[in-house]
Amino acid sequence: MEKPLKGLFLTLEGGEGAGKTTLAARLKEAFEKEGREVLVTFEPGATLLGKELRELLLGVKKEMSISPYAELLLFLSDRAEHIHSMIRPALEQGKVVICDRYNDSTIAYQGFARGLDVPHVQELCEIVVGEVRPQITFFLDVDPYLGLERTRQEGENDRIEREELAFHETLRHGFHWLAQQERERIFILDASEPKDHVFEEAWKVISENEYLRRF
Repeated sequence: MEKPLKGLFLTLEGGEGAGKTTLAARLKEAFEKEGREVLVTFEPGATLLGKELRELLLGVKKEMSISPYAELLLFLSDRAEHIHSMIRPALEQGKVVICDRYNDSTIAYQGFARGLDVPHVQELCEIVVGEVRPQITFFLDVDPYLGLERTRQEGENDRIEREELAFHETLRHGFHWLAQQERERIFILDASEPKDHVFEEAWKVISENEYLRRF
């Protein structure tokens, strides 16, 4: 029998080069100063199985081709294992879990940007996650051109980062659509602002939300 989820589950979403990794580290530090145990994790690739799937999904082999539906199912396989082995156990223990990408990325990337049926992608995502859903999500919004420039400065781009600009613009539209659908959960942060400002805005949302502070 599964135990109740006592922790706070927070996800970070956005396009390439939005600064999610940096924000995750800052939020972890802030929660730990309050005496909370924090798990920072990411998708795809946080588990042993996930590492193998990540190489298939994002590997730098330029000749590799994956159909949109196969790509979707690989991402969902990564998520199923991630929830089972890391996210759910941490939430059962009352920890704060900060996850870099989750369901919203799948809907935006595979649904909107890849052109799969969005309601069908949403349905599959719900089957995989069950009750393990974030209480709050930050969408780090950045112009795709700026975000991709940031990733290029960091080194070799992965398979998805190499997609055409139009792909990333459609992706951004998908995230905005999701934010409009779930305004109580998804908060938009301007990721073109300085990193300190982005963190301060995110922490303000958390600090002022009485519902979140109960976790």
